[in-house]
Amino acid sequence: MPYHRGVTDEMDPVAHNRAAWDRRVDAGDEWSVPVTTEVVERARRGDWSVVLIGHEPVDRSWFPPLAGADVLCLASGGGQQGPVLAAAGARVTVFDNSARQLDQDRLVADRDGLAIDTVQGDMRDLGAFADESFDLVFHPVSNLFCPDLGPVWRECARVLRPGGTLLAGFLNPDLYLFDARVLDTTGELVVRHPLPYSDLADLSAEEREAAFGPGAALEYSHSLTDQLGGQLAAGFVLTDFAEAPHHASPTARYMSGYFATRAVRTARR
Repeated sequence: MPYHRGVTDEMDPVAHNRAAWDRRVDAGDEWSVPVTTEVVERARRGDWSVVLIGHEPVDRSWFPPLAGADVLCLASGGGQQGPVLAAAGARVTVFDNSARQLDQDRLVADRDGLAIDTVQGDMRDLGAFADESFDLVFHPVSNLFCPDLGPVWRECARVLRPGGTLLAGFLNPDLYLFDARVLDTTGELVVRHPLPYSDLADLSAEEREAAFGPGAALEYSHSLTDQLGGQLAAGFVLTDFAEAPHHASPTARYMSGYFATRAVRTARR
């Protein structure tokens, strides 16, 4: 499969990915299945966990005290993390590009009597929120669907209070080196794409459909400079780091597929 560096389609990635994720919800994507009432009840009793990367719970020491904390679940719809954090005592707002993902959070809130605000939008524009509105931004693996990260980190810094915490998960960009992110017919990974990778720049429309199906969400690899350096440039101090294999990728036997950072917003930006 040849790559098409520098060739792009006329497409609005935000609108395209919104529609793609609406369809993924209707198809029962694993990140769109709401938590059960039993999970919510355990969280109310203090027995809670959420995932930031892969399927492993986030270390509880990464979180500030949740009771009464203002929490933004950024690009985190699906009825999973937001309801658990709300049941654990936080005041939660879930922000997502997909209306159907937000429907899942409202479903759990209505079913289990949780107070959750939902806001639809592009993760690069948090203009719906005033400066210094939140104590925690919880941002699980989702910025692979965003064309550029600088605005994301700057907006996270703006809406967090000084000393506020950013928990972010993202893909190892090296995953995108490989042809369609799958094994070839010999069972081996084949290096094919230059980095940083973009579905729009490196695959034609026909190749995207053949590899991922019609209307699949557009993905971008992003460099570690954009992921880590971008947080530092926005005014964060990195305080912890974690990694995990990608649970659904053939690369898992070779390398970590997910990275997670804990960062604190400094008093000055």
